[in-house]
Amino acid sequence: MAAPSGAASCEDFAEFQELLRVMRTIDDRIVHELNTTIPTASFVGKVDAGQTCRELYESLMDAHTSRERIIKNCIAQTSSVVKTLREEREKAQDDVALLKQLRKEQTKLKLMQSELNVEEVVNDRSWKVFNERCRIHYKPPKSQ
Repeated sequence: MAAPSGAASCEDFAEFQELLRVMRTIDDRIVHELNTTIPTASFVGKVDAGQTCRELYESLMDAHTSRERIIKNCIAQTSSVVKTLREEREKAQDDVALLKQLRKEQTKLKLMQSELNVEEVVNDRSWKVFNERCRIHYKPPKSQ
């Protein structure tokens, strides 16, 4: 379940959200993934649970890192646009269209910043489930 490749479009918030939704598939399906790959006591000899948990750990780390990078990149881009629009607004205070564009970009920036909070909740949930099911099979490096 690799993350989609390619640059994230920060212009359209709906497209940005759709990209994150697709990238969160691994987190949404973690319980199913663990149920189908980590053996019960009766099948313990047939599957290498340690290897499976390590691969899942690496997939989760990659997904979380790439999503955070995309969100922060879009926040930086949108912040830059807001800054530029604010500077233009200082010069042309009567420009209603400019004010509307500034408000629109500020709203988009706030929504993107809120995605960082959503990301934190999604990640915490995934790590909790991962640790419950994989703690006896695989110990992640201490950086986590």
